[in-house]
Amino acid sequence: MILSAFFFNPQGDHRMAWRHPRAPGREVLDFDYYRELVQAAERARIDTIFVADHVSIWDSVKSGVAHYANARLEPLTLLSALAGVTKHIGLITTASSSYSEPYNVARLFASLDHITKGRASWNVVTSAMDEEARNFGRDGNIEHAFRYERAGEFLDIVKALWDSWEDEALLIDKETGYFADPDKVHPIDHKGKHFKVRGPLNVSRPPQGHPLIVQAGSSEDGKNFATAQADAHFAIYSTREDGIKYRQDINERLARHGRRPESFKILPGILPIVAASEAEGRDKQEYLQTLLPDQVGIDLLSSWSGIDLSAYPPDGPLPPLPDESTFNGGRTSLNRVKQWSKQNLSLRDIARKLANSGSVPTVAGTPKQIADQLEDWFVAGAADGFNLMFPLLPEDWVNFAGQVVPELQRRGLVPTEYAPGTLRDRFGLARPANRFAEQRANARAVS
Repeated sequence: MILSAFFFNPQGDHRMAWRHPRAPGREVLDFDYYRELVQAAERARIDTIFVADHVSIWDSVKSGVAHYANARLEPLTLLSALAGVTKHIGLITTASSSYSEPYNVARLFASLDHITKGRASWNVVTSAMDEEARNFGRDGNIEHAFRYERAGEFLDIVKALWDSWEDEALLIDKETGYFADPDKVHPIDHKGKHFKVRGPLNVSRPPQGHPLIVQAGSSEDGKNFATAQADAHFAIYSTREDGIKYRQDINERLARHGRRPESFKILPGILPIVAASEAEGRDKQEYLQTLLPDQVGIDLLSSWSGIDLSAYPPDGPLPPLPDESTFNGGRTSLNRVKQWSKQNLSLRDIARKLANSGSVPTVAGTPKQIADQLEDWFVAGAADGFNLMFPLLPEDWVNFAGQVVPELQRRGLVPTEYAPGTLRDRFGLARPANRFAEQRANARAVS
């Protein structure tokens, strides 16, 4: 069972966790806070941490800056620092294919992979917020299908740049004077619709070959992109049965790309709340909901649905929602809202669901109860592991690491020691072949 300790908001993945009396304050801008979090996860033998990101603050709505500006540290800088105080735990973070350049992203993640001896992972996102677009020379968000088209080319280039040095290319031979073997260092000479990149990269091939690729969108474009390009997928579904169906759908998509199911790990998001009882866990969750101003919830829901809902009564139903095929925001988010709209929930009710990290299911109760549900999903084939989205940090993170992980270890579901090797090795994923080495081998075979 793969365990990934996730956070987007540094105080917890309830949007208003920062108001909780036990939530951190300004220390979320201090390195010591994150060092303690990641070292607690590493002591528990959690596989990886996962730091999500946006490249803007949320200021297009009235409540944004006042109550939820989502200010945070730049994650690659943070993970590079955390690499120096950890030895085993994986380090996943987000970088946008919409507002970055392939060469820079390839170099950053190759460098992190070298620094960590093979623990780096890139969560590829296409960025769905207008606020992000306006920070990079645009008046609004990039059209949805165009974002994924660009992302596909972007990722092809990044992987080619990681391959531009064959594994044996770096010599550093002091006797002969050869630093590298010129026959094994390759320009990629990419000329496509969106990019023109010569290469080669000025960092040798990463220890993992390619740092682990994660993708987190569940729209049709997102799932097609993931099954073509990614190694792991952050999914959102509510039940074990939904997870089994989701895996079946993903397996069919993988087959169309000539891939086998074991080459792709699905990690659904889940909100674990450790408590003395199920009732106490619900009380903890309900207290967080009391911290949510109605305006923040309605603004979040407006952002997800693409409709200004401020003029609608909070206790009334949702108005008709946009069609997915023409929606340029986050289509996964829109589809979640559409599902809730079928449940006769009010705007206020749906907004409160959103505050809990965008609707991933909550499992609250004793360590045994939480372990029971995780085991049930895992054994049934509904999940290869879990993206653990803790409502309140550091409390829920530390409680899970200290109480639930030992229970999973007693059941033989989670190892008591890290296995040797890279993050890919621990995920049970093969190291990618080098495309240029294969081309040279094929050329020799023909000649």
